[in-house]
Amino acid sequence: MSASQTARIGAARTGTVYAILIAISAVHMLNDSMQSVIPALFPIFQDTLQISYTQIGWLTFTLQMTSSVMQPVVGLFSDRRPSPWLLVGGMVMSMIGIAGLAYAPSFGWLVFFIMFVGLGSAVFHPEGSRVVYFAAGGRRGFSQSIYQVGGNFGQSLAPLMTILIFIPLGQQGAIWGTLLAVAGIIVLLKVVPWYSRQLAEHGKPVKRAAVPRGELTADARKRKNLVALALALLIMLVFARSWYGAAIGTFYQFYLIHDYGLTKQAAQVPVFLFMIFGVVGTFFGGIVSDKIGAKRMMLLSLLGAAPFALLLPHLPLAAMYPAAALLGLVLQSGFSVSVVYAQELLPGRVGMASGLITGLAFGMGALGAVVLGRLGDLYGLQSMMFWTSVLPLAGVLALFMPGGGKPQKAG
Repeated sequence: MSASQTARIGAARTGTVYAILIAISAVHMLNDSMQSVIPALFPIFQDTLQISYTQIGWLTFTLQMTSSVMQPVVGLFSDRRPSPWLLVGGMVMSMIGIAGLAYAPSFGWLVFFIMFVGLGSAVFHPEGSRVVYFAAGGRRGFSQSIYQVGGNFGQSLAPLMTILIFIPLGQQGAIWGTLLAVAGIIVLLKVVPWYSRQLAEHGKPVKRAAVPRGELTADARKRKNLVALALALLIMLVFARSWYGAAIGTFYQFYLIHDYGLTKQAAQVPVFLFMIFGVVGTFFGGIVSDKIGAKRMMLLSLLGAAPFALLLPHLPLAAMYPAAALLGLVLQSGFSVSVVYAQELLPGRVGMASGLITGLAFGMGALGAVVLGRLGDLYGLQSMMFWTSVLPLAGVLALFMPGGGKPQKAG
């Protein structure tokens, strides 16, 4: 019996463990809040260190690549050797990075300390997803949405941090972010022992005998090809969503300042609406996906968001606020579903599947931040926002994804 089957049976016996789900979701919120400190500081860095849009893109790239590309690597390691204390180790690394950002004197030092924040997140996420897997019971989509709601809510705090902390206190206000890490570590001291017990009882990885290539059956080869196709399409969908997210989360505030004449504080409001309604979408998307299936949910989330994305750069100021909220609500409704779909494609590799989707694919999207920053410097933010508005149309790719239909009810 594989590790994933054993874990599922163990979870089914105990049902959904809501206390652990809420605790790990809270830590996810604190972890991603520390990541949110970085984009929240972009307007401050632009004033104090005179960095360009291209450099802002590189800072986003550094954060996303270190937090993303390392996730599948950590996930692969943790699938073979689960390590509950990596959860705490990740929070400590992020705390070091946040403390350094408060006093970084140049662009180079910003890159250096952002790497610590990113690596801390990369270490945390695969193990955090495994905790959710154990605590989920039979409600996979719902439980993953609870976990992702915490992370998305943490990310949505970036505009509020800019308004309430960094504009009044400046760059050194980042030191308050270390309190987020301390709070996370305190909660993890309760989660880690429970997680360790689950691993001891249900989750020890089981080595599977290798099958020689020549002995693969036709059905096995067909399954392998379908999985490869599904993963490729899934990564492209997550890439499109994360690239568009980079346009809104990183550069939309500057677009509002320069093209709409908003102040730095006022420019945070539409970005906050996009992010906070994305939290709501993440939660309900997980619930709906348990009823209609992951594939349909991903299709609805991206194609449903496309009209709002296409309209957003052309709307008057008054209409922009509800449009940004609806865009975040619909677009992020397929976020947690992507992870569940990947876990179903790669049974027994929970950490790797989670790291691949929330990690590597977002790292690919980080390339978009660099490209978008360069386009903003060369052609202006208005043109860049027009071009990126077509990205949600990539949701049509979900039509070609195998499986992921309406879940079967347990017998």
